[in-house]
Amino acid sequence: MSKPNTVIALVAGAALGAAIGILYAPESGEKTRRKIKKQAKKAKKELEAQAHKTYEQVSEKAAHISSTASSKSTQFSGTLGDRIETALSSASYRADDAISALEDKLEQLRAQNAKFQKPSSSKGAAKTETTLNS
Repeated sequence: MSKPNTVIALVAGAALGAAIGILYAPESGEKTRRKIKKQAKKAKKELEAQAHKTYEQVSEKAAHISSTASSKSTQFSGTLGDRIETALSSASYRADDAISALEDKLEQLRAQNAKFQKPSSSKGAAKTETTLNS
């Protein structure tokens, strides 16, 4: 049983015990009713105090958990953002390297292809010559 439940059970048991004791006491009905009313008010105040104390404890723990979660979330978000940015930057450099390599290979293939082409006219020969020289 948790602490708040134990305290509530003890207070309720004490109040019930006091009420039963008063009912069996050899006093007049008026005195008995006053004692019961007094005991009920006392039990009510104790329960309200315990409820208020429990509420404060739960509020403190909730605030602490919320603060911790917010801090961890911000920390994780920053770390994740940094990792994503680094990965994107790295991928961008790799893409540039791949494009450069492909452009170089394309130029080599054009040069090899130009060797196999026969000019159909003097205009085509000049074009082939220009391609080979570039």
